[in-house]
Amino acid sequence: MPSQPLAVVVSLDVEEEGLFSGSYPRFGAGLTNIAHLARLEFLPREFGLPLTYLCDYPVLCHGPSLAILEGLLARLGGELGAHLHPWNTPPFPEMPWPEPVSTAVMPRDVFRAKLESLQEAAAAFCGRRATSFRMGRWNLFRRAMAVLPEAGFTVDSSVAPLRHVRGGPDHFLAPADPYWLRPAGPDGPRLLEAPTTQVPLVPGSPALCDALSARLGSRGRDAMRTFFMKTATLGVNPVWMPEATMRLAVRAHVRRGGRAVTLFWHSSELLPGASPHFPDKAAVDGFLAKVRRFAGWLRRTFDVRGTTLGALAGPDFSWPDRSSAIRPRSTGDWG
Repeated sequence: MPSQPLAVVVSLDVEEEGLFSGSYPRFGAGLTNIAHLARLEFLPREFGLPLTYLCDYPVLCHGPSLAILEGLLARLGGELGAHLHPWNTPPFPEMPWPEPVSTAVMPRDVFRAKLESLQEAAAAFCGRRATSFRMGRWNLFRRAMAVLPEAGFTVDSSVAPLRHVRGGPDHFLAPADPYWLRPAGPDGPRLLEAPTTQVPLVPGSPALCDALSARLGSRGRDAMRTFFMKTATLGVNPVWMPEATMRLAVRAHVRRGGRAVTLFWHSSELLPGASPHFPDKAAVDGFLAKVRRFAGWLRRTFDVRGTTLGALAGPDFSWPDRSSAIRPRSTGDWG
């Protein structure tokens, strides 16, 4: 067991249904999944793991959903953060790209205005602006990351190390533990990046993969990174990973000096039939049993300190500085 406590964050993308269908409606998506968040009460009650609810705009504008969240926060504590789905967050100017519009090309003034709409909705609900953020579809490019601090965010969790999606942001070589950066430049405000926890099976292999794939052109690089993601990556996401892999990921991360573990999944994955992974109640029940077993294993195996995303940026924690000023030659989108 490590000498320092292991910070454990359970972060939830709280959002509408229909997001696994490949369509991106501006209005009218269902929100019946929000009531199922109550099934996660065992995490703070039994294991001392507070929940960070990263809510998108439709949730923050829906009275019944807000009533549920208000009750959960009052009974259990936790944190209300923000999750941006740009296709259903105003304003909606005409843009020459299909939804979902990538933050690689979205005008920054449009991105900034959507963040402001999200923050106004959060403040109307709980009396303050959110400080924690995650971008929908992990689609946070460096140029968009630079806007987050001016919108009031102090912690981001949009980076998934070792994950590769063709045309998406480059987060492949991002660290697995939280780190401070100054995305708007050396004189700008700081932002804590708290990646979802994914680590390589073999230390040092991501850099080797990256060096080798750089010689293969864009298609070869995509293929090699995708292969690595599927065969040589360990993680703690309970939807993506088997339970044994999750345990191995934590052990490997801690053994290599990691001090924080960040889990995530979607609120809609708690509603039977709303996700291809969980077609019925039995599948959801099995998933929750898996989460319970993993939480119990964490508590038995490590000195766990349950925390929210926002609290990671507080005075109780100290994280390294990996600002772009320290890594000027990097082309990645993770810092």
